[in-house]
Amino acid sequence: MEPRLNRRKFLSGIVVSDKMQKTRVVQVRWSSKHRMYTKTIRRAKKFKAHDEKNASRIGDAVKMMETRPLSKDKRWVIIEVLKQKQNEQTQP
Repeated sequence: MEPRLNRRKFLSGIVVSDKMQKTRVVQVRWSSKHRMYTKTIRRAKKFKAHDEKNASRIGDAVKMMETRPLSKDKRWVIIEVLKQKQNEQTQP
């Protein structure tokens, strides 16, 4: 396990929007069991993350780290692109 920098949180998710400059919307999914019924519940939450080099695109899997507030909504920084989405080119 990698050492944590100042006890910061790390999350990984999928980029769902890249319309803003240096900002990406990342969706993080997880599942948990319901306390009473023990049914598996799938949850998702969207975070705005800073991407200094505009390196990630829609569909990419990224790793992000918690940081100080960068704007009204941004509290995360993308530190690594884990997997790039394969661009399928169709031929006419």
